[in-house]
Amino acid sequence: MSKENVVKGVKNAPHRSLFHALGLTEEEQSRPLIGIVSSYNEIVPGHMNLDKIVDAVKLGVAMAGGTPIVFPAIAVCDGIAMGHKGMKYSLVTRDLIADSTEAMALAHGFDGLVMVPNCDKNVPGLLMAAARVNIPTVFVSGGPMLAGRVEGKKTSLSSMFEAVGAYNAGKIDDEKLKEFECKTCPTCGSCSGMYTANSMNCLTEALGMGLKGNGTIPAVYSARIELAKRAGMAVMDLVKNNICPRDIMTKEALLNALTVDMALGCSTNSMLHLPAIAHECGVELNLDIANEISAKTPNLCHLAPAGRTYMEDLNEAGGVYAVMNELNKRGLLNTECLTVTGKSVAENIDGCVNLDPEVIRPIDNPYSETGGIAVLKGNLAKDGSVVKRSAVLPEMLVHEGPAKVFDCEEDAQKAINAGKIVAGDVVVIRYEGPKGGPGMREMLNPTSAIMGMGLGNSVALITDGRFSGATRGACIGHVTPEAASGGLIGVVEDGDIISINIPKNSIELKVDEDVLKERMKNFVPKTKELSGYLKRYASLVSGGASGAILN
Repeated sequence: MSKENVVKGVKNAPHRSLFHALGLTEEEQSRPLIGIVSSYNEIVPGHMNLDKIVDAVKLGVAMAGGTPIVFPAIAVCDGIAMGHKGMKYSLVTRDLIADSTEAMALAHGFDGLVMVPNCDKNVPGLLMAAARVNIPTVFVSGGPMLAGRVEGKKTSLSSMFEAVGAYNAGKIDDEKLKEFECKTCPTCGSCSGMYTANSMNCLTEALGMGLKGNGTIPAVYSARIELAKRAGMAVMDLVKNNICPRDIMTKEALLNALTVDMALGCSTNSMLHLPAIAHECGVELNLDIANEISAKTPNLCHLAPAGRTYMEDLNEAGGVYAVMNELNKRGLLNTECLTVTGKSVAENIDGCVNLDPEVIRPIDNPYSETGGIAVLKGNLAKDGSVVKRSAVLPEMLVHEGPAKVFDCEEDAQKAINAGKIVAGDVVVIRYEGPKGGPGMREMLNPTSAIMGMGLGNSVALITDGRFSGATRGACIGHVTPEAASGGLIGVVEDGDIISINIPKNSIELKVDEDVLKERMKNFVPKTKELSGYLKRYASLVSGGASGAILN
């Protein structure tokens, strides 16, 4: 598909008349038509600056001889949607974004695309669309937020949610809570830690779909505007050379992304999005591969919430390419992969040195010899579950305790706030999976409350839902099969002992097998009255272990 289908020949005279209606000259119609997919809106802090990014991309395209044409993509702010019904509409937008972008791109005969996302679902949704449409495409995000500062210490959104837990526990007063509220998120941009948005923007670099700095240059830096102009120029080179997303997002590139994911300590949501992107590229990327890569990939970064460094620090330390250069010292990357620069990974990362070993640990002095994410399996999660190992306290890597079971996030939150969760417990939140939620809500409120109340070193939480990238602690999500699909998590009872061993990648419900067989025999999963998009989504979505793709 290209502009040839809409502007060339007598038969396309009606189409050209509509281009004239847009005010496009014959000269503009004769140049490559570049669709710029803008996620700009006025409700998501990570997107409020995208109008400036889009303007810069348009200029870059025009400077390189193309005709830029903007169309929109939606975005949900996970932070604003957190903790209520709105979070059911977060993950589900990934597929709306992919579908609507596919429709717009193919309906209008674009020669190339520049994707301008920033937050959690937009990046993977647009990567999925790029693979489907498969015309020359470059990604340039809006960039991360600068860290806030409270009492001279850097803060991020996870600090804010944990401050609420500390307030409920009587550890801080109204004045201190208000200070966090006013200072935690000081600029536009995707929230300043290695949360899902920044994880996925960094992984566009590792995949080869974004230019150097796409994941880390802060939103408020002028360098971000320059990057956007370069992205506009870069797509024109891709059009000229007919380099398309599936030429770039090969199996080897996807494995590179997963490797960089482990080194950076990315959000567990990457374990939903990378398999879904791979699926659109015709590549299988399952959770078993994740553990294989994690076993040989050192964790080099402890960005918030895992540590006290932030995206601005990673940028100053050399960014994603510096991390990739460290990994390449052990030959952990396929450096022959093609990228949107038109060059190989090897050419891109050459000379990109680590400028701060406190932010990016050298390969011979990692935080751990294994990656930042672990996939746990056992009778409680036969198809898998996911934990951000790099954000788990050492004393919680192995934990065994009694279950406290809740059938929704709200009930769990009430119990936590009421002081009903005590040291040693394993909080179980079910019927929050892709199908059961539906929409697989993030559980940042309960996890932050547990940490803020000082229980992070003694309480674990498991769910068939998922966690925000801002979550830290022994929080295991994506339990598959989920309760709504008849998974064993649906028959866990209060007091059952659950054993978690992250180093051994295991999670077990320690109940006699005959008892479990009897429970499962009588188990009828709960259902919910649904309507609209959520009803359609629940009827089509697969489990979390396969990326929550729509079948």
